[in-house]
Formats: sequence, C-alpha cells, structure tokens
Amino acid sequence: MAYVAIGGAAVSIVGGIFGMSSAASAERAAAQRAAALNAQLDSLEKNRQAIINPYAATKDLSSMGKNAFASLSVSTQAAKMQAEESDLALANTLDTLRSTGAGAGGATALANAALRSKKDVAASIETQEANNEKLRAQGEEKLNEFKISEAQKMQDATNAAAQFKYGETEKREIAKMDRVQSQLTGAQNQQAAAAAAGQMAQANMFSGIGSAVTAGLGAASAKSAANKAASQTVGKTTSAPAGPAPTNPLPGNQQSYGFGGTNYGR
Repeated sequence: MAYVAIGGAAVSIVGGIFGMSSAASAERAAAQRAAALNAQLDSLEKNRQAIINPYAATKDLSSMGKNAFASLSVSTQAAKMQAEESDLALANTLDTLRSTGAGAGGATALANAALRSKKDVAASIETQEANNEKLRAQGEEKLNEFKISEAQKMQDATNAAAQFKYGETEKREIAKMDRVQSQLTGAQNQQAAAAAAGQMAQANMFSGIGSAVTAGLGAASAKSAANKAASQTVGKTTSAPAGPAPTNPLPGNQQSYGFGGTNYGR
C-alpha cells in the first residue's frame, strides 16, 4: 500500500510541475497580449480627432447687404433735352415766320405749341428714366437678397458636413476602442485564469509531496515495526530451556564394549 501511495504522490508531483510550467507559459503569453492591447488602446485614445467647432464656417454676411436705392440719380438728361428742343423749336418757328411773313402773334402761338409738344416728349422720357432706375434698384436688391441667402445656405451646408464627418469619425473611433477594450479584458481574464491554474498546480504538487512524505514515513515505520517483531521472535527461540538427559533403559552398571555390537553388563 505504501508503494501505491508513493506512486500516486509522484504522479501528483509530476503533474503539478507540468501544470505549473504550462500555466506560467499561458500567463506570460496573456500578459504580453494584454500589454500590447493596452498600448494599442492608449494610442487610439491619444490619436482621437480633435473636437471641432461645428460653426467654424459661419461668417458675418452683413457686409453683403446693400441699399440699392441709395444711388438713385436725378434725371437731368430729359430736362437738358427739353431745353435743347425748345431752343430748336423756337429757332425753327422764327425761320418759318420770316419766310412766310407772318405776324408776331402767330409766331408766338406757333412757338408755344412746339414748346408744349417738346415738353410732353421730355416728360415722357423723364418718367421712363425714373421707372427704369427704380426697376434697376429693385432688381439689384433682389439679387443682393439672393446672394445672401445662397451664402447662408452654403455656410449651413458646410457646418452640417463638418458635424456629420466628426460624428461618423467619432463613432468609428469609439467602436474601435470598444473592440480593443473587449480584447484587453479577455486577455486579462486569460492571464488571471492561467495564474489560478498555476496556483492549483502548485497546490497539487505540494499535496503530492506531502502524500509522498507521509507514505514514506508510514513505510519506514511499518518496516521498523516488522524488524523489531522479527528480532523479538528470534530471541525467544534461542533462549528456550533444554529437555531431560537421556537414561539407560538397562538396569545396573552397564559397560558397552564395542565387540560385535554386543553389550555385556557387569
């Protein structure tokens, strides 16, 4: 039985040694992987994109606003044309009167009629110029409003694009960090499991050593007891008392003579 116990203890010791070695290798590998993943996670955190100002592209557009009616001009061309036409009409009238020999009253009436006609033409031209100037100013105002509106739309689109890009990049970076963190946690768990397996193997080894020592001591004690018992048995056999001396069955003094094997008593 002692040899069986010692053999079992030896198996536990050898198994514990191999288990400790295997667990130590697994723990080192898990620790190296955890260190690499931890460094990768630190790098991802340090290299994250900078926080942006989503309204960085917004600008003050007030400088684009203009008063289209501030530069309306006074139409003097029509008045000048009217004066020129009046002078021309008057000159023509006088020439006509000289050639026809009409009187002064007729010349005056004719001149007044020509002047009124030219005034009406000039007034019409002046009205058209004023209307054209007003329409031009209105068109410029609408164009100015359109430019400001389009510039505002471009700013809004630029800001929205910057926000979208930042948000999508942030999602990817966070997802990548979460994945690495999960891998890091797994490596740390493997490291802890390997350490626990190593401790268990060490405990089994020490338990085997204790069993071997106990079995060895038991075997030595049993052997000592057996030797002692055997020694006591040999001693008793050696010191046993001798039996009674043999007696002569024949009466009287007898003397044996070695002649022919015949005993002759005296």
